Amino acid sequence: MSSPTPTAPRPPAPTSLRAGLRSPVTLVRWLWQAYMTPGSPGRPTTQQELQWIYTAWLVAFGLKMLGSSWDVSWHFKWLRDDLAPPHLLNSAGTVLVVALVAFSSYSGYGVDRRALRLMQWGTGIFLLAVPIDLVNHRVNGLDITSWSPSHALLYLGTAVMLAGALRGWWLYAAPGRVRELVALGLWLFFVENVLFPNQHQEYGVLALSDYRAGRTTAEPSLLDFAASQGQSPEQFMLPVPAWVHPAWLVCAGLLTLVVARRAVGLRWTATLLAGLYLGYRAVAWVLLTATGFPPSVLPVALLAGAVLVDLAVTGRVPGWLAALGATGGVGFAAWAQDALWVLPPWQWAAIPLVAIGLAVLWTGLDRLTGTAAFARWQVPEVSPAAPAEASDVPVRVGGTPAS
Repeated sequence: MSSPTPTAPRPPAPTSLRAGLRSPVTLVRWLWQAYMTPGSPGRPTTQQELQWIYTAWLVAFGLKMLGSSWDVSWHFKWLRDDLAPPHLLNSAGTVLVVALVAFSSYSGYGVDRRALRLMQWGTGIFLLAVPIDLVNHRVNGLDITSWSPSHALLYLGTAVMLAGALRGWWLYAAPGRVRELVALGLWLFFVENVLFPNQHQEYGVLALSDYRAGRTTAEPSLLDFAASQGQSPEQFMLPVPAWVHPAWLVCAGLLTLVVARRAVGLRWTATLLAGLYLGYRAVAWVLLTATGFPPSVLPVALLAGAVLVDLAVTGRVPGWLAALGATGGVGFAAWAQDALWVLPPWQWAAIPLVAIGLAVLWTGLDRLTGTAAFARWQVPEVSPAAPAEASDVPVRVGGTPAS
């Protein structure tokens, strides 16, 4: 292995944060001189520096999640606008993501090569999807459905860049409470991104009910535009088949919770993530309705599945059997929600097929995590120019040290 690339000593930092804030130009100059030097992935990074970097990732995805949550409700009230406030809020998060990826690409801090590749590919997919989505809207009108191909590219790009952030943080952060809390924050954003498409049905079912009752929150211009596109209120508000919501909630949502539970390793990881997600959606519901925006149904049934996921992983239940039980738990909770409140259209006859689908996916995950390739994935991939000791530090994956 070649010798490490020498790095110049860092200039002295401002004597205090207050001193830095009194002179922002001096602070920016110090940050630039101290950290914007070329380096390879796997470059030695202190724990404090690592926390700065990934706190910025949390802020970036917090902005993106707030913007996207507002965006769904916005589209059920107003005509689409490229420069609408939710889009600007989401774009602010995207700009910060791009800056973070550019920083790690140039300096090599806080990532290994695989994590950096994921960040770069995810950001590239997302940025490519933006003009495609704009063209799609110009050609097809509103295209409000969350299930369009251009929107799928946005979700895919977000998922890939988040996977890179999760890998970089988990490999290099020191074991402990901070490591677990930041990982849970990143996994929360991942879960929200996976479940985001289902929000169309969760908003649409209430929007259609209000429309039929004559108290719609949609502006007349939005309804007129939808009519001019040849869409009925049903086609506009609930445009996908009734089997889509349960299939995606179970096969995508629960599988994501299984992966998160195994990666973080805390006993109630899946339950905590589902509870945080539903809590966030509830707070958003209150804020949106208080400001006159349309509300949504909450997928409360997810919590039942999350509890069963945690119990199954802790008890080492075979994936195929755990999948059947978790799907049954979600189905029962959804039936109760339908009886007590409101549920998006569900095709109950599809539940057995949904259970089989999750069983196949969970079994495949079990097979994958037992391979030698997955074991290699659990350790940092360091560039030849980086110090050898960076790759020799044991990395705890799923709560236990990797062998």
